[in-house]
Amino acid sequence: MSVVALRLAGPLQSWGSRSRFVRRDTEIAPTKSGVLGLVAAAKGLRRTDPLEALLGLRFGVRIDQPGQLVRDFQTAQQPKRERDGSIGWTSLPLSYRYYISDAVYLVVLEGDHDLVAAIDAAIRSPQFPLYLGRRSCPPAGPIALGAFDEDLETTLATRPWLANTRMQRRARDRIVRLATVRDAAAGETATETIRDTPVSFDPNRRQYEWRSVVRGTVEVANLHGSQEPVGEHDAMSVLEA
Repeated sequence: MSVVALRLAGPLQSWGSRSRFVRRDTEIAPTKSGVLGLVAAAKGLRRTDPLEALLGLRFGVRIDQPGQLVRDFQTAQQPKRERDGSIGWTSLPLSYRYYISDAVYLVVLEGDHDLVAAIDAAIRSPQFPLYLGRRSCPPAGPIALGAFDEDLETTLATRPWLANTRMQRRARDRIVRLATVRDAAAGETATETIRDTPVSFDPNRRQYEWRSVVRGTVEVANLHGSQEPVGEHDAMSVLEA
């Protein structure tokens, strides 16, 4: 098997799997439906186009930089014609939208070599704009990391740590443990099931199926880490005689 690796980073990301009505939640890591939507956009697929070619891909995420959960409180109004012919405004329900800020993820898709190579090429030259879960969340920097002849687990465990240099220096340790979420392999016991596999993105008939996932951790090298203790900063030391 082969894999295509992606780096998903940006000021804001939002990966909802159960958003309803006025509350739009986000998971702590990219969802399979959201990433396959990004791939479909890169390949130029319309929302009503079939997705069968993408549904056989195994999916995995490594949380390289967790980021922070933020909430956006929104209000909206819609125009309404009054009896006298004037235009008034009607307030719509208040809504809450959740995002992950300043996060970085390694995303891996495993499948046939020709398919993942085509995905890598499409991500590098997308047909439609790419965004990280919502249209208001553009990516920061290139997404494609390349296609490799290895399995999903190997890629999650061996790709370099993608967190920013400041975070890597603050970690100090030479080896860091990063959380992962991936599709369960054949015969593997799943940690949980998530309704996150898209069958159709058609706005009039969106469909999602359940998938079995495994949550775990991997250890990767921190090239900027140091075992040397960091001394505390004493702001008053310059005033001493």
